[in-house]
Amino acid sequence: MGVEVIEESSTLRWVGSGGSGTSRWVDGSEVSSEDIPIWSKAEEDDFRNKYGSPSGSVKRRLGKKPKRVDSLDVEAMQIAGAHGLHDKEFSTWRTLALAFQTLGAVYGDLGTSPLYVFTDVFSKVPITSEIDILGALSVIVYTIALVPLAKYVFVVLKANDNGEGGTFALYSLISRYAKVSVLPNQQQADEQISSFRLKLPSPELARALSIKEILEKKPFMRTLLLFLVLLGTSLIIGDGILTPAMSVISAVSGLQGQIKGFDTNEVVIVSMVILIGLFSIQSFGTSKVGFSFAPVLSLWFFSLASTGIYNLFKHDITVIRAINPAYIYFFFRKNGTQAWSALGGCVLCITGAEAMFADLGHFSVQAIQIAFTSVVFPCLLLAYMGQASFLMRSPTKTERVFYDSVPDGLFWPVFVIATLAAIIASQAMISATFSVIKQAMALGCFPRMKIIHTSKKLMGQIYIPVINWFLMVMCIIVVATFRSTTGIANAYGIAEVGVMLVSTTLVTLVMLLIWQTNIFIALAFPIIFGAIELIYLSAVLSKIFEGGWLPLAFASFFLLIMFTWNYGSVLKYRCEVRDKMSMDIMHELGSSLGTVRVPGVGLVYNELVHGVPSILGQFLLSLPAIHSTIIFVCIKYVPVPLVPQEERFLFRRICPRDYHMFRCVARYGYKDVRKEDHHSFEQLLLQSLKDFLKNGARDSALEANLNVLDDMDSAASVRSSDAGAGAGAGADDDLRTPLMHDQRLGDADAGASRSKAEKEELPPSAMPSEDDPSLEYEFAALREAVDSGFTYLLGDGDVRAKKQSFFLKKLVINYFYSFLRRNCRRGAAVLKVPHMNIMEVGMTYMV
Repeated sequence: MGVEVIEESSTLRWVGSGGSGTSRWVDGSEVSSEDIPIWSKAEEDDFRNKYGSPSGSVKRRLGKKPKRVDSLDVEAMQIAGAHGLHDKEFSTWRTLALAFQTLGAVYGDLGTSPLYVFTDVFSKVPITSEIDILGALSVIVYTIALVPLAKYVFVVLKANDNGEGGTFALYSLISRYAKVSVLPNQQQADEQISSFRLKLPSPELARALSIKEILEKKPFMRTLLLFLVLLGTSLIIGDGILTPAMSVISAVSGLQGQIKGFDTNEVVIVSMVILIGLFSIQSFGTSKVGFSFAPVLSLWFFSLASTGIYNLFKHDITVIRAINPAYIYFFFRKNGTQAWSALGGCVLCITGAEAMFADLGHFSVQAIQIAFTSVVFPCLLLAYMGQASFLMRSPTKTERVFYDSVPDGLFWPVFVIATLAAIIASQAMISATFSVIKQAMALGCFPRMKIIHTSKKLMGQIYIPVINWFLMVMCIIVVATFRSTTGIANAYGIAEVGVMLVSTTLVTLVMLLIWQTNIFIALAFPIIFGAIELIYLSAVLSKIFEGGWLPLAFASFFLLIMFTWNYGSVLKYRCEVRDKMSMDIMHELGSSLGTVRVPGVGLVYNELVHGVPSILGQFLLSLPAIHSTIIFVCIKYVPVPLVPQEERFLFRRICPRDYHMFRCVARYGYKDVRKEDHHSFEQLLLQSLKDFLKNGARDSALEANLNVLDDMDSAASVRSSDAGAGAGAGADDDLRTPLMHDQRLGDADAGASRSKAEKEELPPSAMPSEDDPSLEYEFAALREAVDSGFTYLLGDGDVRAKKQSFFLKKLVINYFYSFLRRNCRRGAAVLKVPHMNIMEVGMTYMV
């Protein structure tokens, strides 16, 4: 029983009064009974004329106005626990199988680094004594041991977002604990999603809360955090350009000394042909050839280890002395600034280390740890020690040190494997670029582009045509411009170190805010690893005029695009919130909305979670009629990796029942793939709406049953000699009546058992029947609307800066953002809806 004069109906229900004189709503908040408003005489007479004489309990339920709790929040509580969170726990054999697969998908870039590291290092430091070789080897050994092994394997991998890794995963994780997201993509109802898991308070809670308060209350801090994430993303895209160029040209350059007349021009031409072929096959997807990645990289790591062992025993096994870190000091003392410049080459030995964290979503922490510690790390050490041993005997052969150290007769097999490994490393980086751009689109930080899903089984395999051809053109330009690995290496190091610094900053924030680690341990992480990365960054920045400007130019370009798109999207959203229609206007229009209601379902797409968007007013002014059922659809990406299908849709009613207007919030995670066509989406939405109507009818029946119980309790209390005890018992019965599932997430089985117990405890009158007149009325109206078809009502919103705005704002909004908006994918293309089912109206927002 309810009075239908509310803006957006709430499913809150009154539970009862406790002995302490407090009243409790289903969200758990307590309100003193003294705060319950009393109806005026006029209000009571009006209610009596419409609905009959109200009892005292009815007055309590309908007159009480608690602190507002969103009906979407309550609906989310009802499905909480329906989908249990399953962590990535695999058997031993499954973990070993995943560890084998990581060799091809994760370690391609890191594994191909022996092709060019020593070549670049000794192009800056000429070999004049064994100190140069042993010192460089010692730097490389400890760089690999500290950054990939100590930092990533043992610390960063644990900072995952429900099994997902990367800069966006860290940003998403932080966004769940503090409202730092610039776009309003998080509501209270989202906290009921199964993967939306928050830590409980701990002794370090006070420090974490103070950090949370700083992040939430200072816009500068939120903007700085977003800047770091977008910077890391921009550098990863830059990696997608430099990695294929570096890997392919380093592999092909091995032919220079092997084939007579094969010079630099031939290396460039062959590399460009391979790159064109590599980018041309991206549209077919990697699923068909992906099974061969791990075996090929396994052969590559085996060849690295066996060649290293061969060189150690053939030339000079004493290079293992480089394990002594004193040689690093000797190296810098002897070479001075040249040694510091050579660090730009040493850092190339850890290129691709970020992939261990970024590609975590397809594997598990244990699998990546096992593969690195048992295969990758020892094979890389043997490879670098073998090359150092070879240089002890042949210090002049630094340009082709890898291929010259290969045993006679094995050049061509090793060359073929090296070329395949380079292609695989490039493929992994290209796929990672597609993935981060897709995540940026989901969080409203990148213009919408066409995304093609190349695999029906693996949702992470996607293809973005515009980005693919852009990367190909840029790779060809890089190869044609630099023409050697030395020039590309100067640019390569800046992108790699920049991404690592962003990860170090974000993981430190996770340690302080979420893990609530001891302050000394939390600060030791950025002090140790941040210092190492800053030293490397200073070394690679010294080559800013020798190619180091390239990744900075790429990063600046994509950073400008993402910041402009994010800025324009935020301003557009604020305008929609500002211009939304008031409920007074809706009530004045009446259930006909001031026009004619014709059969059909109108899906009005907008970005609002609350209120009636102004786009509806534009359609009412432009159209002679409007659909009999209107659903405001809000596609919202929440800061979780995946949203289970049963937790996808949230509904609420807008205006009284005879308006037939609903709001639907469709929630997706940043890793979710919207592969359903418009027919599937309509069916899912329709089924969720029916469930919402059934739940509403059930709650109404339960409330009516509570009215009867209240009347019986009142009569019993009058007849009883112990009136006080009777009243207390009645209140306890109310509190024990199960209105909804437990609000907190728990075990799926426990949630299912609770749900079953609740249904058994509900009286028959509390369960909706198919003969319920109100439910049958709603279903009949819905069936009639669905039979007439769905129509998508879209708004083409143009954002323009006001005349009195600053020049920079006018430039960004009226030109840059407008250009991106005109050239990105339109809403109709994203929804994949036939044009005959779409109606679009133009709107202009002045900001």
